[in-house]
Amino acid sequence: MTILSAAILGVVTLQRLGELVLSKRNTDRLLARGAHEAVPGHYPLIVVLHAAWLIGLWYLAAYRSVGGVDWAWLAVFVVLQALRVWVIATLGARWTTRIIVLPGAPLVKTGPYRFVSHPNYLVVAAEILVLPLVFGLAWYGAIFSALNAIMLWVRIRAEEAVLRR
Repeated sequence: MTILSAAILGVVTLQRLGELVLSKRNTDRLLARGAHEAVPGHYPLIVVLHAAWLIGLWYLAAYRSVGGVDWAWLAVFVVLQALRVWVIATLGARWTTRIIVLPGAPLVKTGPYRFVSHPNYLVVAAEILVLPLVFGLAWYGAIFSALNAIMLWVRIRAEEAVLRR
């Protein structure tokens, strides 16, 4: 196991676990305010996809030590983390990993939402490709990017349908 690979993946793993805690807290608070979850059926598949992606990276990059760390791709990944924080900070208490609808709440049109409808999905899609590239695993990034694209197609269609109501 390379220490640098394990450190990078450790930080990403802790970040994702922290985001799940934040998401759960925000979801619970939104539901307490009268919100409801829309189209939850695909959510377990998203969790499985993201968990498999991260577990596979641990196996290939940290335990199998397929290669070194590409510092340029790591820099891109760090920029993506800044964008991720921007998205989460912009949504604040409304950020969650689920599709939660709070009746009467206006759509967020500030921060990265001024530029694109679904900035979080763009960041996630980029991360799923870029983190494997950090470890020289282009094939792995391509496979999970394709799987994620299918999942996002389902997710964005569901979310857009809810937002149109």
